[in-house]
Amino acid sequence: MKSLGLGFFLAVFILVCSGIMFWQAISMGYYSEYGPGPGFLPLWVNGLLIILAVMYLIISLIKSDIPLSKVFPKGEGFINVLVSMGAPILFLISIPYTGFVVASMITLFFLFLRGFKWYWSLGYSVGLSIILFMIFSTLLRVPVPVNVLGW
Repeated sequence: MKSLGLGFFLAVFILVCSGIMFWQAISMGYYSEYGPGPGFLPLWVNGLLIILAVMYLIISLIKSDIPLSKVFPKGEGFINVLVSMGAPILFLISIPYTGFVVASMITLFFLFLRGFKWYWSLGYSVGLSIILFMIFSTLLRVPVPVNVLGW
């Protein structure tokens, strides 16, 4: 039996995502009093994506595909991928408890630590977090989550 490759998993991912969005588009109005409603375009686009994903799924099962072992990096590169994928998750989990500045400092520290010494990573993450906080809160007047200290 042939092993499943990258094309198969990409087709399944697109199929699942477009299926969820298609299901959500059904609950929107297809027509409005002036013409097509808010569900018109997402319904058709995701319906087309479902058809194309099924076709690609069939093609990936028939033809030889790129094995997953050749796609993912090994060693240091794999750790970089894990840190890059885990950092936004860490940010989303920590921001309600620590506020924007502290959550972005922690997240950026782990991201910068992959390429800089720890003291440069700490300096860059603190500086960039404060600059971003000032830009969003003062210049753009976008409310950002804050901690009990107000930052």
